[in-house]
Amino acid sequence: MTVPMLEIRNLSKFFPIRNAFGRHTGDVRAVDDVSFSIERGAVYGLAGESGSGKSTIARMIMGLETPTSGEIRIDGESIASSFGTRAHGKKVQMVFQNPGSSLNPRRTVGQSVAVPLDAHGHPGRDRARRISELLEMVQLPANFAERFPHELSGGQKQRVAIARALAVAPKLLVLDEPTSALDVSVQARVIDLLVDLGRRLDLTFLFISHDLSLMRNFAGRVGILYRGKIVETGPTSDVFVDPQHDYTRLLLASVPVISAEEEAMRPKIPLIDGEIPTAEKLIEIRALNTKNSFNEEQPG
Repeated sequence: MTVPMLEIRNLSKFFPIRNAFGRHTGDVRAVDDVSFSIERGAVYGLAGESGSGKSTIARMIMGLETPTSGEIRIDGESIASSFGTRAHGKKVQMVFQNPGSSLNPRRTVGQSVAVPLDAHGHPGRDRARRISELLEMVQLPANFAERFPHELSGGQKQRVAIARALAVAPKLLVLDEPTSALDVSVQARVIDLLVDLGRRLDLTFLFISHDLSLMRNFAGRVGILYRGKIVETGPTSDVFVDPQHDYTRLLLASVPVISAEEEAMRPKIPLIDGEIPTAEKLIEIRALNTKNSFNEEQPG
């Protein structure tokens, strides 16, 4: 049996709530008993609104947050004992949401890409060659190594961030909203680049996004995260064609469409006072409709 590249088992992260006197009065359940796995070379999409727990999961995988409970395994090994070590960094790297803020404005592109090389003891005499190689991987000229971030477009900055993440040849890339700060045409080119890199380098991706239209074309499987829990998961095509959970339908109904065919495929969501209702309201509506249907079927 093949070992998944990433396996998350019953993962939870609670943040304490304290009153003005510092007493613990409760917890915010940012991530609540989440489990999923990603096979080698696959792309798993984790979708949900802001605040659903997506980025908290990413931070725990990277070792930036300690889980309250549960287990994270990369390539069959628990990462609990390797947080912050070179061994962990060589297995997994992250591409952040905003490339403008993830790159140091005082460093050249070459210096930014060199940071993980230096941290992992890459030979200094081979650094320039490796930087040129990484820039070529992300379809940037070698002379970009001398440029500063303010001289680059948003798409170019994100390509540099991807090159930096690939510097130590990780097996797994965590992509936390990697295209949300880019315009639509640039988003498509970045996704095409990631697909190409995944094939060439045998990479595994965890793609975190609220944009289901991108996820449809990139991820093989998808998990829908709602209030810290995965409420639906499965092959992307199945989830998009026949969503089973009301929250999934709500997300799909909010995806912009440009044709009558796409409009016909969108789930139909009832409107309340002219607005799309929350998932809780949809569940209430469904329960009320079921009750009314039952009452109508009973003899008077």
